[in-house]
Amino acid sequence: MPRYKLTIEYDGGPFSGWQRQDNAPSIQEALEKAAARLDQAEVTVQGAGRTDSGVHALGQVAHIDLAKDLAEDKVRDALNYYLKPNPIAVLDAERVEDDFHARFSATQRHYLYRIIDRRVPLTLDRGQVWRVPRALDADAMHQAAQFLVGTHDFNTFRDAQCQADSPVKSIDRVAVARYGEEVQLTIEARSFLHRQVRSITGSLVEVGVGKWTPKDFKSALDAADRSRCGPVAPPDGLYLTAVDYPGKSGA
Repeated sequence: MPRYKLTIEYDGGPFSGWQRQDNAPSIQEALEKAAARLDQAEVTVQGAGRTDSGVHALGQVAHIDLAKDLAEDKVRDALNYYLKPNPIAVLDAERVEDDFHARFSATQRHYLYRIIDRRVPLTLDRGQVWRVPRALDADAMHQAAQFLVGTHDFNTFRDAQCQADSPVKSIDRVAVARYGEEVQLTIEARSFLHRQVRSITGSLVEVGVGKWTPKDFKSALDAADRSRCGPVAPPDGLYLTAVDYPGKSGA
């Protein structure tokens, strides 16, 4: 059975998350229904990351095995046809080796968190960013974020429902920068704990509004204690932007 790697974009707002649910719509289920119509057989979609309810993607990666041997552009275009009217788009379909696995072959995951700091309500960006009604000091947030780089016990930023075997993770790069009225956090690691990025973002906003200093943020990280985490950021502003694989980056 030929295997295809899919690069996918979606608005997570209408969905309960990536993972298939019994009583709620999911991105995985929508893709599997589209693939089943294409292949005229049951198809399982394996994703690189299980994004939460409301979290978006610009470059989620998944793989499928089809009974039919189809051209790559045919797979992409047919899936997009059958996905309508869901806010999901297959950007690319690529034939890959049978041992490729969207989740287990991944070497790096890239996330973006978008914040707009203004008092005025959002219109065009509603549901796509987190509106913080106070001015943020992006430089202080960036300074604090550098304490995350390296290998740490991330229990402070680990959701209580996280099923990972260990709270120890390695973050390779993190940055906070302002672009006009928007503050963006970008972060890269091989893997993340459940709601780790949203937990980190919420605590960095505490630095941005002046409630915490960068040293306070480091102290919270070093405590490895969930009670030291700041408010968890909402899902609206979080995007899985890319997944890397051996020999390729920015998939």
